[in-house]
Amino acid sequence: MRALVLTGLMAITTALSGCELLLPNHCLTGCGPRTQRSSSLVEFLYPDGGAPPPRDAIPELHVPLRVGLAFLPSKTPGLEALSAAQREELLARIREHFRTRKFIADIVIIPDYYLSSGRKGFDGLAGLQRLYSLDLVALVSYDQLVHEDENRWSLGYLTIVGAYVLQGNRHDVSTLIDLAVVDPATRSLVLRAGGTDTRHGSSTRVDEAPDLRRASAGSFSSATEQMIGHFDTALTDFESEVRAGKANVRVVTRGGAAVQGGGGGLGWPEGMLLASLLVLRQLRRSAQESGCATRLQGAR
Repeated sequence: MRALVLTGLMAITTALSGCELLLPNHCLTGCGPRTQRSSSLVEFLYPDGGAPPPRDAIPELHVPLRVGLAFLPSKTPGLEALSAAQREELLARIREHFRTRKFIADIVIIPDYYLSSGRKGFDGLAGLQRLYSLDLVALVSYDQLVHEDENRWSLGYLTIVGAYVLQGNRHDVSTLIDLAVVDPATRSLVLRAGGTDTRHGSSTRVDEAPDLRRASAGSFSSATEQMIGHFDTALTDFESEVRAGKANVRVVTRGGAAVQGGGGGLGWPEGMLLASLLVLRQLRRSAQESGCATRLQGAR
């Protein structure tokens, strides 16, 4: 009778644990689910496999710049790694960090449904550029891989209400987030930087879903913070290249004065000063013409 009872208990335990109690270090039906959610910059910009722009395409940047900022849609609709509120929060963090740069007039957050429901590629971005009066478009893409697995402890201690007393489900979360600034007019990549984050954790079966959501959101937040730091450095280096005339862009002020073009030119401060002088000169000329008109009327 005792042997029969033990045999029955072993059968029940094996059924609950998927045979992993007998083989704690091996998987008989796979080593846990893997979930990958991502958006692709290349697939969005070149949906039909088009060719990159020619090397001699030089973007013309009119400072101060008006930049659009948006999340690229997920490659698998309905399986976004972040909620709409979380995506908006990350975009707001990026906007607040860079909008005070002296050559930035404004950073406009573009709703992602414009990118998911409209035309893809540079043609779609050109439409957004006209709609929002943008100079450049900054696109955020991501790739997150979540791997779940069970260890021996989750299967070695079963209770009458389930195996959730001890921590047993282990998860690994790896995230890559990328920010690319493109010029739709010339179909050129102006600047790009990325950030990564990898974290590991474990949870009970009852807390598995909320723990994974927190790990996913935390990984995105850390990767975004690293990306902002890398982009800040890349932007500073880009400014230095513009001043030295080495950047593959032509920078002009809104008044039309060239700041940089091809092999050299003025730097950012000199260009902004020149623009200010041109405006003051125009105001002075208008004031003089107004004064002359007043004196002529008095003489009459």
